Amino acid sequence: MSLSKLVTVACVALTLGACQSLFQPNLRAPLEAKRDAWEHIKPGCSAADCPLVNIDTLHFPAEPQLDPLIERKLLEMARNSPDAPMPASLKAYEEQFLSSAQSRHSTYLQAKVREQHDGLVIIELSSYLDTGGAHGMPGRGFINYSRQQHRALTLQDMLVPGQENTFWLAAQEAHKGWLISSKLDQDAEFIKTWPFQKTPNIALTYGGVILKYDVYTLAPYAQGHVELKIPYARLNGVIKPELFPGRG
Repeated sequence: MSLSKLVTVACVALTLGACQSLFQPNLRAPLEAKRDAWEHIKPGCSAADCPLVNIDTLHFPAEPQLDPLIERKLLEMARNSPDAPMPASLKAYEEQFLSSAQSRHSTYLQAKVREQHDGLVIIELSSYLDTGGAHGMPGRGFINYSRQQHRALTLQDMLVPGQENTFWLAAQEAHKGWLISSKLDQDAEFIKTWPFQKTPNIALTYGGVILKYDVYTLAPYAQGHVELKIPYARLNGVIKPELFPGRG
């Protein structure tokens, strides 16, 4: 019997879902991640405040397309400015940083799985660069990776066409809620100094759509990374229905 006939017989014998599983990965099972972490100080330095690089990243053997996305995002976050040249790799970044770093200078880059659901892998990325000032500069980012499409989703991928303005209006409402919960809604000077802004850091978490802001974006440094949450109930007709938890 030919291979195609064997598959046909198998599909008749099995339920539709079981038949489909012959060809598709089980998206309900979490994607396995392997941690890759190291810390190195500047070669030849033996002082207590040697420059150092700390990198804590992930590899996905079953989804190799995700690895370079994580590395590129971490390298983008490691730059001092958006127009700074991009190192070829994390190893190259380490070498470049340590070659010119002075005492007390350090850099930290981390990728972790925030959560997985409905065939999505939500990666949260963190950075911290200390060049000897009063405090270092932290950064945050997200990757919303679709195991079905084998790629990272952009905001446009998430939204129903023509609904971007509605999405940001919902984000503004979430910002107002944050001001109230933080007891800042009556502080006119704060609201004037720190108005609502958009952010590229968006995550399709199971409990709602998360927007995370870099320091100095919605509030002073001491407030840290402000995180806004939009319930999916407010995004009906805005987020594509297949991206709602449980509907994919």
